[in-house]
Amino acid sequence: MNLIVLSRMGELRIGGQAVMNGVMMRSKNYIATSVRKKDGKIKTKTRKFVSITDKYKILGLPFIRGIFMLFELMIQGMKELTWSSNESTDDEDEKLSKKEIVFTIILSIVFALALFKLLPWFLANTVSGFFETTSATINVLDALFKVFILAGYIYLISLMPDIKTLFRYHGAEHKAVSCYESGKKLTPKNAAGFSVIHPRCGTTFIILVFFVSIFFYMLIPTLEFWQNYLFRILLLPVIAGFSYEIIRLGGKYYYKNVLVRIIMWPGLQFQRLTTRQPDLKQIEVAIKSLNVALKKEKA
Repeated sequence: MNLIVLSRMGELRIGGQAVMNGVMMRSKNYIATSVRKKDGKIKTKTRKFVSITDKYKILGLPFIRGIFMLFELMIQGMKELTWSSNESTDDEDEKLSKKEIVFTIILSIVFALALFKLLPWFLANTVSGFFETTSATINVLDALFKVFILAGYIYLISLMPDIKTLFRYHGAEHKAVSCYESGKKLTPKNAAGFSVIHPRCGTTFIILVFFVSIFFYMLIPTLEFWQNYLFRILLLPVIAGFSYEIIRLGGKYYYKNVLVRIIMWPGLQFQRLTTRQPDLKQIEVAIKSLNVALKKEKA
């Protein structure tokens, strides 16, 4: 699961993602990923990266930028997740090849569309067949089924040892970003005092997408089951772009506006499923990535 924190400090954008045994941090022009090797040492990889929304102004416009930025983050996140997975093992047979990576991405997309789009839509239609419903009711049922299915899916995968570790690094990522945003010195002990919950987390974004989609799906005319499902897939980029703008505003006004906090509350509670309390060594890895990205920007 791609878990992203998006923030802006002045003109410097900072994003993060938990990877296998480590954390990826992205500044405006660089991506730095650090992993804890089996020997206990931290290995960091840095590379330059400039978003397409910064290269082309038209792609950086509101409601458009979110679509491209999220697509970029998904690709870059998968690359860093693959690198971290390969660095976490010394067995050459366990390392992923490029073909395996492409196959994994395609399979993940198909799986996600089936589990989080097709199944909820099927269940909503099945339940609505037992009593008189409106389009709005079916869409609300669809969103609620998505939330329950996502919660069940996260709970089941959280039972896996590797995923438990990933969720702890997710918490470490949030603590490091929060410590940086507070202006405190970036140390594991300082960062440990912050919450594992962050208002601009990708988990919150996913929950926003679920509920924003209710209103967009009402625009779909009365169609057959599969035609409606196809329209729902086609509307995903539009919904994602709209939700991205909401989470940007949420991050900006979260601590200033009660209404914003109410809107963000469901997503923040969901983060309790996707984060765990990290130890100081895991926070140290997150801070290492963040410091490297910041130093690159200053240089």
